Amino acid sequence: MALIEKIQSVFPRATDIPETLLNGIPCIQTGYLIDGEIRVWDGPRQKVLSPVWVMDDAGPKPFFIGEYPLLTETEARQALDAAVAAYDHGRGVWPTLSVAERIDHMEQFAFRMIEVKDRVVRFLMWEIGKSLQDSEKEFNRTIQYIHDTLAALKDLDRISSRFTVEERIIGQIRRAPMGVVLCMGPFNYPLNETFTTLIPALVMGNTVILKPPKHGALLFAPLLSAFLDIFPKGVINVIYGEGRKMIPPLMASGKINVLGLIGTSKTANALKKQHPNPNRLRCVLGLEAKNPAIVLKGADLDLAVRECVLGSLSFNGQRCTALKILFLEADIADAFLARFAEAVNALPFGMPWLDGVFLTPVAEKGKTDHLQEFVSDAILKGARVMNPSGATVCGSFFFPAVLYPVNDKMRVYHEEQFGPVIPALPFDKIEEPILYMINSNYGQQVSIFGNDPDQMARLIDPLVNQVCRVNINSQCQRGPDTFPFTGRKDSAEGTLSVSDALRVFSIRTLVAAKETEVNKKIITRIVRDHKSKFLATDFIL
Repeated sequence: MALIEKIQSVFPRATDIPETLLNGIPCIQTGYLIDGEIRVWDGPRQKVLSPVWVMDDAGPKPFFIGEYPLLTETEARQALDAAVAAYDHGRGVWPTLSVAERIDHMEQFAFRMIEVKDRVVRFLMWEIGKSLQDSEKEFNRTIQYIHDTLAALKDLDRISSRFTVEERIIGQIRRAPMGVVLCMGPFNYPLNETFTTLIPALVMGNTVILKPPKHGALLFAPLLSAFLDIFPKGVINVIYGEGRKMIPPLMASGKINVLGLIGTSKTANALKKQHPNPNRLRCVLGLEAKNPAIVLKGADLDLAVRECVLGSLSFNGQRCTALKILFLEADIADAFLARFAEAVNALPFGMPWLDGVFLTPVAEKGKTDHLQEFVSDAILKGARVMNPSGATVCGSFFFPAVLYPVNDKMRVYHEEQFGPVIPALPFDKIEEPILYMINSNYGQQVSIFGNDPDQMARLIDPLVNQVCRVNINSQCQRGPDTFPFTGRKDSAEGTLSVSDALRVFSIRTLVAAKETEVNKKIITRIVRDHKSKFLATDFIL
């Protein structure tokens, strides 16, 4: 069967779907969590259509997999009131627990998560079209992230469990919570990236309002009871609905202390402007990127092709860390493109439950039309689709398109495509990709492919001042989670890594006293008799 025929018959009939994957489908989600209570919503609900379409005699059609509540501003404000009350100006049960006690709660939660792994993974696959294998990896990585975060917190607390004496002043420095945190994650990693803000925010003693993404909301349903049972009431509140209606009133209240958002700079800027006291708002933002790859003459082309395919097309390119544009030194451009186009066309594609599948349907409604606009604009302005059948569409499936040569008149040269469209262009002088990065609105990462240490060194020194991660002979990526993850310009605000996240959701706070005999006796008595959870020398093992 020709490639184009395989693409046009990519979707299964309902009878071809394994029955085990249909357990719990459709999921009619009516519960939401506010103030330690799973409440039942009897109002309007959002229908959830999977990116996996189902074929019938008339052709492929979207597959209905469930519904979730469309709450209103009223419920959003109730969640805010619950979080504010649970924090109680830092006097609530959760913010005044010891670090060891909060760690214990989080370990219990991780155990409860594992109990519902199959349901979470299944919803993740159905909701965003991520392969079953990668959905399991996302779940496992999230559990590992929790354990790594708790280990890092123990290290941080051990360092803080001693007194410092400077200039005859005794001090103990620890980290204290910020207050109420609003967490909003992205659809492409709706579990993992949401939890990279949620987990450190909680474990540092903050209270949280969690708004799941539009695509990737159902997967939180199996977790509601664990949130309810493990954490004190009001500490974690989970609300569903349209963000543009629910979130601005929360920001306008001035009661949100930290905004943790993985999304777009447009959304972040709009929300920040809503807050009446910007100096009281800390923002932790993971935003867009337009990460380039620079392939130099002398690079190992087999390696470069392999890494660029992975970097540009893992999860269909729907990642902020994806390679979004390829700069090819002119002498090797043709050779690279021939191998790259062949490798793209050889990628296994199909339904997300198939073993070894790499390309799957794209998640967002209307995304194939959006991607086709990029392709049409580039072709109109002189680019060609270099891989046969590239940009072929079948329902929600878009076969990757390699565009060459692109130029600065094309939308795909400047805009983040966030999907399987790969623009490439040749360069004669290395200054060309450097200037592209200098003039870009984004500054997350870059990948450099080459084998000349002198040339690579000359590139590394200026590029580390344009982006926050330079990858040598490898794709752009977030991990490992112990490495800092951030960006310059419109790509990020704040740094997320296992240890950085603990710091970004807390603030250094100290207790100090002059080194007098009276003060030493007071401090000794407090510590010896365990009268304070902050002023303490307990060592967490």
